[in-house]
This record gives sequence, structure tokens and C-alpha cells, in this order.
Amino acid sequence: MRQANWDQEELTVGQLAERSGVAVSALHFYERQGLITSRRTSGNQRRYRRDVLRRVALIRIAQRVGIPLAEVRVALDELPHNRTPNRADWEQLSRRWHDELQQRIRHLEQLRDRFTDCIGCGCLSIDRCQLANPYDTLATQGAGPRRLLETTPSGDTAEVGAGGAVSVEVR
Repeated sequence: MRQANWDQEELTVGQLAERSGVAVSALHFYERQGLITSRRTSGNQRRYRRDVLRRVALIRIAQRVGIPLAEVRVALDELPHNRTPNRADWEQLSRRWHDELQQRIRHLEQLRDRFTDCIGCGCLSIDRCQLANPYDTLATQGAGPRRLLETTPSGDTAEVGAGGAVSVEVR
């Protein structure tokens, strides 16, 4: 297969697959899902604008961090379709995900940094559980790892502060 030249405006599906590192079958799937678009030649071959490489890169990175493809599609739908997205367009898309990504980062940090201590899940299997959650008293606050989660008045789940301290009364 001939590698795409840097000044080539359109790529074949094979060239797009090679440069993006994504299988042809995945590119066809992305197209069926409305994540990328192509035009058809008179011979019915797909041709992709070169800027589709950036869209595919975004899809790959978003998938890697667990963002559902449906959310990726909504974000990509906000980009202009009649022209190549510019830096401002991509910046707006990045801002859209900022808060959600920050929350994901906090959750990953909790898993990395605080899962070796009592999390208030009721297992009582860590030596610190007897101090932090004696007799599983945190169960009265609801289901799940209460030292990592707390329920807001609306019933949503929110994070406990950085210290993670939950005051419990020792019997």
C-alpha cells in the first residue's frame, strides 16, 4: 500500500488505517456509527479528508479513558462539517469534557491511593475497618463504599473530600 503524502488531501481507507493505527474494520464501524465520514469515488471507494485523522485520534483516546462512543459522537457532532476544524473548535470540544475528565481523574486517584485503606464497603476485612467503620456503622448511610461516596440531598452520588474522613461513633 502506498503511504499517504503529507500534502495529500484525501486518504484511502487503507492509508487512514495505516496512519491512524486503527483497523479498517474499526474505521468502517466508526463510519456506521456516525463518528467519521467519507465520500465515495466513481468506483465506490471511500475517501477520507485528511482531518479525519484527528477525529480518529480523539476517538481512540476517548475510548482509552472510558468515554462512551455515544458521547464522542455528540462531541464530534458539534465540530463543523463544512470545513476542517481549527484550534478553537478543538479547544471548545476539550472544554466540554474538562469537568467530566477531572472527575474521572479523581476517581482513578481514589482507586490508586485510597483502596488499600477502609473504604466503608462493609467487608470489614482490612485491619483499619475496625477503626474507620466499626460494626459496619457506615451501612446506615447507604450502599457502597461510603468513605469514597456520599449521597447528596437529591440522591446523587458525590465524592467525599480529599481527607476521606467520615466521623463514626465507636460503640
